[in-house]
Amino acid sequence: MAVFVALGAFLMTLIGGWTAGHVTDRRHLVLGLAGGLMLGVVGLDLLPEALEAAGDEVFGVPAALLLFVAGFLAAHLVERLLAARQAAHGAEENDGRTPQVGLTAAAAMVGHSAMDGVAIGAAFQVGEGMGLAVALAVIAHDFADGFNTYTLTSVYGNARRRAITMLVADAVAPVLGAASTLLVTIPEGPLGCYLGFFGGALLYLAAAEILPEAHHTHPARSTLLCTIAGAAFIWVVVGVAE
Repeated sequence: MAVFVALGAFLMTLIGGWTAGHVTDRRHLVLGLAGGLMLGVVGLDLLPEALEAAGDEVFGVPAALLLFVAGFLAAHLVERLLAARQAAHGAEENDGRTPQVGLTAAAAMVGHSAMDGVAIGAAFQVGEGMGLAVALAVIAHDFADGFNTYTLTSVYGNARRRAITMLVADAVAPVLGAASTLLVTIPEGPLGCYLGFFGGALLYLAAAEILPEAHHTHPARSTLLCTIAGAAFIWVVVGVAE
């Protein structure tokens, strides 16, 4: 049942990526929406789950928050190292963007989608009602995952073929994650730590890369409205799931 339900996440991820890939004439709106979706996923979904799952404190601070900051700093460090490496080898960047950063970010999205599948499988181990509730939340926000995976890959100058490849990998990941729960179960603590770290990295990409790029050439009110709409959409998804 968990694997079957995860197929819904597979389809929703592809729909999200297809949407991102077919509105290139309104790129600033796509990026604004993607930034809002990423902000909503981090602040309203990932971070609350991380705090609940990884409740232990380290020197007075929840472990999930420490890893959230670590994820933010790690994303910044990786971007700077990749940019410096490319400059040292005399390679031309794509309008100041480093393609490897986009691939790394998309790979992180794939890993997160796999954990979504694990969450579905683990919830079904608790009970069918719990499994369906978790599956609904995952399927709903996998539209945002597919949208963001395609956008993150392409916005850094990667070819469309690479963006599609990462999108397909992101769509397959929750199915494989759900299937893995037939064999193993991930402890709650490490899962919460992972969510905190991933949330920090995702917030860095939204705040430092996606949103500035959205407003760079089109500082329009409509772009800001798309960002707000993206965050509000995730709020509705989380509220319905609860």
